[in-house]
Amino acid sequence: MAGTIRVTVWNEYRHERENEKIAAVYPRGIHGAIAAGLGEDARFTVRTATLDEPEHGLTEDVLAETDVLTWWGHKAHGDVDDAIVERVQRRVHEGMGLLVLHSAHFSKIFKRLMGTTCDLKWREANERERIWVVAPGHPIAAGLGEYIELEHEEMYGEHFDIPEPEMLVFVSWFAGGEVFRSGACYTRGAGRIFYFRPGHETYPTYENLDVRRVIANAAEWAAPRQAVPRIFGNALPVEPIKGYVPPAKYHPAG
Repeated sequence: MAGTIRVTVWNEYRHERENEKIAAVYPRGIHGAIAAGLGEDARFTVRTATLDEPEHGLTEDVLAETDVLTWWGHKAHGDVDDAIVERVQRRVHEGMGLLVLHSAHFSKIFKRLMGTTCDLKWREANERERIWVVAPGHPIAAGLGEYIELEHEEMYGEHFDIPEPEMLVFVSWFAGGEVFRSGACYTRGAGRIFYFRPGHETYPTYENLDVRRVIANAAEWAAPRQAVPRIFGNALPVEPIKGYVPPAKYHPAG
């Protein structure tokens, strides 16, 4: 039976088509690997979308049928149309969850939602990464041990120019000595956002079972929940106000 949480896995899908070595690591594309992991979980119904599809695969209809959007991008952030970024931002504000993965820290959508540069240090040196769970009671960390160990990854280091996370779930340590806030939670409007660090395109990180577990847990955490309606604009009084006459043309949207 199809799951109840509808996930759209988005990927720019350029590296895998242009570099044979990366294609060998991800023959189905990075989106294919992420979607395969989620597809094994009964909680989810999964679809994919990529940059070079019409409207980047993120039409109004697709986003209307998306509870959680995962985003991976790297070399083509500038090719993402601003109108699509605004469309995604609007859906996040309405309650759609967003999982921002690895180099998507520099995506237009993440920078817009964070309001900062989202810049950081980096190094490619085949380093070991140890991702420590620093919020063991958080649902995104469910089923993990004390840490996730990745034998080879790209290093990201502090300072990471993001707003103070509402909850920090993971902190990474690298063999070269750096540390990094690698699992950060936010809300924007009614939507939940989770940034998760690992996932460089030259390593099979998205085949790792613990990484897949985190993405699945995060998708469930970020999915929309029943909430009190968010009402904006010009409001009629709940109780009568003596002498108040509503405008002839009432505009609840302001």
